[in-house]
Amino acid sequence: MLRNFFLLRDTSIRKNIRVWQLNYALIVGISLKTQELYALVFATRYLDIFTHYVSFYNTVMKLIFLGSSFSIVWYIRRHKLVRRSYDKDHDTFRHLFLVLPCLILALLIHEKFTFREVTWTFSLYLEAVAILPQLVLLQRTRNIDNLTGQYVFLLGAYRALYILNWVYRYFTEPHYVHWITWISGTVQTLLYADFFYYYFQSWKNNVRLELPA
Repeated sequence: MLRNFFLLRDTSIRKNIRVWQLNYALIVGISLKTQELYALVFATRYLDIFTHYVSFYNTVMKLIFLGSSFSIVWYIRRHKLVRRSYDKDHDTFRHLFLVLPCLILALLIHEKFTFREVTWTFSLYLEAVAILPQLVLLQRTRNIDNLTGQYVFLLGAYRALYILNWVYRYFTEPHYVHWITWISGTVQTLLYADFFYYYFQSWKNNVRLELPA
């Protein structure tokens, strides 16, 4: 039940905010490279929907994750109206160079050497760094739209909430130890630290969010 709650929270925060961005602000300031990495993250993480049935609810939520992730990539690449607002000139981070190191690390450091476990571990490592193209894009454009800033903030906040969940479960559940998940999640949260600082500074001073070059 607790796991389903957090899966629902991910859907409501991450996916609905993405759709909101596409519908109302198009995709100004949104990195296609990060969206493609997230699509790969969920494609490798939820391969178990074909082999391991948990519940109808669990399966539907995973399909929503996959469907929304790939639909956003399609919209940015193919939709005539949406792709016009995509900042291709600044979104030049070579995101594919993140994939191979994460795959090698997953093959070397995992809990069990099985296909399902390695792909799950790979998705954790890749998710930890998937935000990098987005952060680099914001740094290059500097002057950040309010909706885009809120979108990135919520992505980081959702991961920070996961850390609170891990702390709670560590003290309430016996033998709850998942070092790979904890470390990759902590790395992901730390990548947001600089953004969080400038986000709160802009909020406190009631000025437009800008990141240093």
